[in-house]
Amino acid sequence: MAVLITGCGGQLGTELCSRLGRNASGVDVAEIDLTNDQQIRDGILSRSPTAVINAAAYTAVDLAEEKRDLCYRINARAVETLATVTAELAIPLVQISTDYVFGDVPRMKVARRETDSIAPQGEYAKSKAAGEEAARINPQHFVVRTCGLYGLGGPTAAGNFVKTMLRLGESKEFVSVVNDQECTPTWIPELARAILFLLQTSEFGTYHVTNQGATTWFDMTKEIFRQAKLNCEVRAITTAQFGAAAPRPSYSVLDTSKYHSLGGPVMSAWQDALAGFLRQLNRA
Repeated sequence: MAVLITGCGGQLGTELCSRLGRNASGVDVAEIDLTNDQQIRDGILSRSPTAVINAAAYTAVDLAEEKRDLCYRINARAVETLATVTAELAIPLVQISTDYVFGDVPRMKVARRETDSIAPQGEYAKSKAAGEEAARINPQHFVVRTCGLYGLGGPTAAGNFVKTMLRLGESKEFVSVVNDQECTPTWIPELARAILFLLQTSEFGTYHVTNQGATTWFDMTKEIFRQAKLNCEVRAITTAQFGAAAPRPSYSVLDTSKYHSLGGPVMSAWQDALAGFLRQLNRA
C-alpha cells in the first residue's frame, strides 16, 4: 500500500504519515500546489499511489470571507481534480470535511446524520460543501466530516484550540470564550485511526467521525484548565460578542453511528480524548 497524503505538514497529515510510515507518500504545497491542476495530476501519476487522502485545506474561516477565490480553489476545485484523477486510476479518495456544512438552520438539538440536508453559511463552509460534491466524482470516495481538530502535529498552535487555550491559561488571569456553539472537538490520533480503518473497507460514502458527546467552547475550556490544573477564570460570551467575520453553527454535533456500525475503532468521549492529548503533550 502506498497512500498519497496531501497536507503532510499539517496536524492531520502529520499524524497520518506517522501512522502509515513507509506506506505513506506525504506531500505539501512545495511538492504539489493545489492551486495548479496540472501539478495535482502529475503529482499523483508520478507516485502511483493505491489511495489518496486529502488532508490539505484552506482553513482560515474568517479570512475566507475576503479570500473567496483562493478558498474555493483549494477546497473545491483541487478536490475535483483529485477526484477525477483518482477515478481514472480506480483508486479510493478520502476527502476531509467539516461540521460547518450544516450551517445554522434552526433545528432541534439532535446530532446530525449523514443523510440530513446541509445548509453551509460563509465562504469556508460553502467551499467545503462544494469539495464534498467534487469528491463524489470518484465512486470510490470517503467523505469524512469531523470537527474542531487538535493534536501534536503541525508547525504552530494555529487552528489548535486546546494548545491556544493552554497558552492563554498560563499567561492570562481570565479568558473569554463563546458559550453558544455546541459541537464535538476531536483528537487527531483517533480521527487518523478511523480514517485508515475506513480506507481498508469498501464501504464508500459519507461518514461522520468525531469524539463522543457534546460541549461548547466555553465548557471545553473549563475542562482543559481543570485537567491541566490551570488557575485561569473562564468567562462566557456570545458568538455575536466575539464578532467573527464568518458565521458559525450554533449546533453541529455529528451522529457517528454509521461509522461505528462498521466495527471501526471506537471514538472516545471528548473528555477522555482531551486527557489523552494532555498526557501525550506532557511526554512530548
